[in-house]
Amino acid sequence: MIRTLVKLAFAALLANAAWQAFNAYWPYFKFNDAVRVAVQYRGKQTDAEVRARVLELAQQFDLPITDENLDIRVEEQRTIVDTSYVQPVALAPGYIYRWPFSVHVDIVPSSQPRYDLPDRQ
Repeated sequence: MIRTLVKLAFAALLANAAWQAFNAYWPYFKFNDAVRVAVQYRGKQTDAEVRARVLELAQQFDLPITDENLDIRVEEQRTIVDTSYVQPVALAPGYIYRWPFSVHVDIVPSSQPRYDLPDRQ
């Protein structure tokens, strides 16, 4: 009986840690993809406009990214976006791990403007 309770408690701790890690990684992946799209289809936007869009995306996904830890530069025809942040993740009750994340996007922007697909009926 006690062995079963210990196994169940361990399984619950493991499931909780997996869920907390997922909740930290999901916004990271969504943000990374959104930044790639914003840079890929930047069109004639200036670097300041791209910076504002990236910061807006960070706020949308509740990520602690500020203007100070965001680097946007253009080299030849590539646009490079670099940023990093630390997300506290409660892997176990009473234990918070400060998980570091970094975003590096290096893309040659498309010369074509982005068109949103029409709604399907």
